[in-house]
Amino acid sequence: MKVKVRNNNITSALRAFKKKSSETLFEFRERQYYEGPAAKRHKAKKAATTRERRRQAQDSQPTRKY
Repeated sequence: MKVKVRNNNITSALRAFKKKSSETLFEFRERQYYEGPAAKRHKAKKAATTRERRRQAQDSQPTRKY
């Protein structure tokens, strides 16, 4: 993986490097452990329920009117 540094601007080169490396790291972590289709469904369902609980808790809080 190569990143060009232009006009001695290291910060932008570092930002570009992090962007490129994050994609490869994500892919590596995703492939590190195999997760079956049933486990994926269970994980997605659990995430949806926690999102819904958070949303309902936020909606039930009284709004401040001052």
